[in-house]
Amino acid sequence: MKVTEHIADSSKTLISFEILPPLKGKSIHSLYGILDKLMEFKPPFINVTYHRAEYRFKQRENGMFEKIYTRKRPGTVGICAAIRYKYGVDAVPHLLCGGFSKTETEDALVDLNYLDIDNVLLLRGDPDKTDGRFIPDKHGHANAVELVSQVVKLNNGEYLEDDLTNATKTDFCIGVAGYPEKHYEAPNTTADLKRLKAKVDAGADYIVTQMFFDNSKFFEFEKNCRDIGINVPIIPGIKPLTTARHTTILPGIFHVNLPEDLVDAVEACTTKEAIRQVGVEWATQQCKELLEHGVPCLHFYTMSNVTPVQNIMKALF
Repeated sequence: MKVTEHIADSSKTLISFEILPPLKGKSIHSLYGILDKLMEFKPPFINVTYHRAEYRFKQRENGMFEKIYTRKRPGTVGICAAIRYKYGVDAVPHLLCGGFSKTETEDALVDLNYLDIDNVLLLRGDPDKTDGRFIPDKHGHANAVELVSQVVKLNNGEYLEDDLTNATKTDFCIGVAGYPEKHYEAPNTTADLKRLKAKVDAGADYIVTQMFFDNSKFFEFEKNCRDIGINVPIIPGIKPLTTARHTTILPGIFHVNLPEDLVDAVEACTTKEAIRQVGVEWATQQCKELLEHGVPCLHFYTMSNVTPVQNIMKALF
């Protein structure tokens, strides 16, 4: 079932979660331990992140360095299949531009279609750590608009090999990312909104936002979207702050602002548990206000840390 169908069929705000694939070498049963706990809250769908390959340099015995290619968290497609068939819950795999060719993307979409997975969240992805700026694969997409267009073409039965006859049409529901505080590479908010509208105009069915800690940022973003003709569902992304380090690493990695009151409350804490409680209470208040506002879904970035999300959910319901 498509994300947009879940939203249309529900008279109340839905709850969804995003999880990370296990690190390579770890068992999927470690992930089941997380999912088992999340199932208590009856999510209609679960997002599974996708990860590009990374490069590292390993020194050889002769002193020379060898460039090693590795994916630390493979398995997104397999995990989505496991979620779909073990729990009977729809899975939403992420697909990236960075590090993947158009052919690799099409092959992944074909696999997902065979598995009866009909939702995807399409992202440009972050730059490779060794590049410093985003460099697309030589045979891949430069941005999410192009990636959306590829999936739309597949939904119309248009494959990369144009000589296929009677090609089967896919039927993917397409999600894309939105940034209440603008994407860090965008020169200004207006330019960022235009890029988001281009993704919707290309065929995106709904938007999931980057995490934010100030609801006024989301409300302003939502209004600005509606004002320029973006009318698809907009799902807010929530991340509970859980450590003191989050006050420095989250703004750096995700380019979000933390409200002064939140930072002051964290700095006043004398224990790790107190910090976690501050994060849970802040996110809970965010969610209560968003529920009153009537958002279609609350989407939690769990980072595979379930306990804070469990505490938020129990406080809400």
